[in-house]
Amino acid sequence: MKAIDSIASLLDSSKIGQPVTVYAWVRTFRNNQFIAVNDGSTINNLQLVIEKENFQEDFLKRIATGVSLKAKGRLVESQGKGQVTEVEVADLEILGDCDPEEFPIQMKRHSLEFLREKAHLRFRTNTFSAVFRIRHAMTFAVHKYFNDNGFYNLHTPIITGSDAEGAGEMFRVTTLDLKDVPKTDLGDIDVSQDFFGKESNLTVSGQLEAELGAMALGKVYTFGPTFRAENSNTSRHLAEFWMIEPEVAFYNLNDNADLAEDFLKYLVKYALDNCADDIAFLTQRETNEEKQKPQAERNELSLKERLAFVVNNDFERLTYTQAIDVLRNSKPFKKKKFKYPVEWGTDLQSEHERFLVEKKYKKPVVITDYPASIKAFYMRANDDGKTVAAMDILVPGIGEIIGGSQREERLDKLIEKCKEFNIPEEHVWWYLDLRKFGTAEHSGFGLGFERLIMFVTGMTNIRDVIPFPRTRQSADF
Repeated sequence: MKAIDSIASLLDSSKIGQPVTVYAWVRTFRNNQFIAVNDGSTINNLQLVIEKENFQEDFLKRIATGVSLKAKGRLVESQGKGQVTEVEVADLEILGDCDPEEFPIQMKRHSLEFLREKAHLRFRTNTFSAVFRIRHAMTFAVHKYFNDNGFYNLHTPIITGSDAEGAGEMFRVTTLDLKDVPKTDLGDIDVSQDFFGKESNLTVSGQLEAELGAMALGKVYTFGPTFRAENSNTSRHLAEFWMIEPEVAFYNLNDNADLAEDFLKYLVKYALDNCADDIAFLTQRETNEEKQKPQAERNELSLKERLAFVVNNDFERLTYTQAIDVLRNSKPFKKKKFKYPVEWGTDLQSEHERFLVEKKYKKPVVITDYPASIKAFYMRANDDGKTVAAMDILVPGIGEIIGGSQREERLDKLIEKCKEFNIPEEHVWWYLDLRKFGTAEHSGFGLGFERLIMFVTGMTNIRDVIPFPRTRQSADF
């Protein structure tokens, strides 16, 4: 493997005096002597010091923001403030020019809206390099946690014939000629002539298939792309996103909540321990942004404090019914401060969830036992006949970050639910079979990966935590 000295490794004073070779991109160039460069390995820049007398004027004029360089020299103790080391350059080579008149990413503040239009270049900024280094770290941490705890990774289908959520907001997959679609005698689309001989779609969840694995392997998890054809352009919705979905045999709802709490704490602690520089940068960035907001809209806790908030607190647990009672007895409800109604049978909104976390309990909250009418068909019916064994985990700044349930393991109950949700049994025959052959209680949950990255980075728009966002009317790159 080619030996390249990463900037992250060269910021260590123990390497002072050594010869080094740096490959990087220019951030700034001042006084024809000091070049700040970055290679993506850290939020911090490295300073290259050149003797301008050793270079022709035309060469120096080519050094501008975005230019790629190869520099050879010696690592020395820095004479400037805010940096430990710098490189005394003996040889400098320009690998790729960058016209400052055309390059849109300059060393100034760009709006996030502008940078979304330049998604192919926004990685060059401090904000997005920090976000995507953290995204990588969280990807690794997810796999490490499950591997260390005896889970097996299961690759569930991206193309599927089932609608796991029963919502119907799915992307159709077809090889039919849309200019000449085959029809049946009744005038319907003849799906028997399609590639799979039936209707097929991009998956909205790997959960149902993961349950099959769990009922043989014990503990499994999926971590892959999912798709939702939801006609929404809000800051919380994507058409393509990634989901983490563990499923565990012989787990009830309480076991499931214990797993989810332990998992979330592990991920956040991993970020604090391994992404300290990036989190410090994003914390300061958020602090600066908050100053521009009205006092009522500001976060009470800084980004770093919100992360520690999750790691250092035992999660409060209460039922949906208890949560409704708490909300209806709260000052915001009595003073009509809530925008959305608080009534038993309606789903909680973000404002309600954040009140419970940030005002009432001042710790992450697990809410269980939701009304059956607002939850999916596969969730286990409780004995009260009104609620299901569902759970949501709420955190500060975000609200719901994890949703899960104990799955309905009783065949007769699941068949009833399929009828209620108008799900034909022939569409989920394989899922029903699971309840015929050695059925047992089992549970699982889903953690939207982008929702996690929003929480860990403090970014407020989901489009800013995925490399190339897919939204309605937008599928560039």
